[in-house]
Amino acid sequence: MQKTIRFGILGGSDFAANHMAPAIHAAKGAKLAALATSSPSKAALFQAFCPDLQIMDSYEALLATPDIDAVYIPLPNHLHVEWSLKAIAAGKHVLCEKPIALKADEIDALIAARDATGLLVAEAYMIVHHPQWQRAKALLEEGAIGRLMHVEGVFTYNNPTPENIRNRPETGGGAIPDIGVYPYGATRWMTGAEPVEFTSTRIEWENNVDVVVAVGADFGSFTFQSLLSMRMANRQEMVFHGDKAVLRLGTPFNANVFDMAEVELSYPDGRRVLERFPQDNQYVHQVENYCHSIRSGAPYAWTLEQAQGTQAMIDRIYAAAR
Repeated sequence: MQKTIRFGILGGSDFAANHMAPAIHAAKGAKLAALATSSPSKAALFQAFCPDLQIMDSYEALLATPDIDAVYIPLPNHLHVEWSLKAIAAGKHVLCEKPIALKADEIDALIAARDATGLLVAEAYMIVHHPQWQRAKALLEEGAIGRLMHVEGVFTYNNPTPENIRNRPETGGGAIPDIGVYPYGATRWMTGAEPVEFTSTRIEWENNVDVVVAVGADFGSFTFQSLLSMRMANRQEMVFHGDKAVLRLGTPFNANVFDMAEVELSYPDGRRVLERFPQDNQYVHQVENYCHSIRSGAPYAWTLEQAQGTQAMIDRIYAAAR
């Protein structure tokens, strides 16, 4: 009989309550066992769907619990490295929200701790677990669009609330830390390529937080353009443009929340081939794959090294904009 992986969550964030905690609860081979929060109202949101959930009033108490195998960390960005290292030191596997660090070199300590302990430490980059992205990658690799020549990525939403952690510099806020990992990391994951140089960078700032970011880059064999914003109407799309066809991913990041996930191939003769993914929950897939890797030692789809590569790209974008 396969071991059930018992999860604890550090902090009662809205995202954890609405997405990741229900996913852990629903995932095969996983058990949502404990939550660390000092807020009874936040705890109640989790206990509504997981009545037997153990509530602890401190992160330290959860990490000291011997029957917790893995910890999911949805804390504000600036706390990710600190609490990931504390969880590893406590002998827990770690699945930490994006971005797992605010600088690429901060991930070195996580890699070293992972290698020293043999624990599975990963960034919760869930899109690589979704069949939409797996199908798109397969199409790209089999040459369905011919030679890839250009990639475009857009992810925008409107969040002007000053109190929100995404709008606060002291908590690692900004459009790039919040959502830049999506078009940047997805482009790297799909192509296996890294940016050679940045041809254009334009950032609008409010309260020392980036709120609109337009980036152009040369990846050597193809060009790249992306738009991020926390001040524009909702839009998300990824496009991989070849010499034979165009591959478009509709709703590539918030599948079945923003809209239905789609993969579309468009050809010069007007033909269109559309595939839709109405049932898949990428968070459940992520948790199940994570548990499988813990139990079996199988490679995990998104390593710390891959996360570090995306963060290095982000570091370079900030440097280029300055």
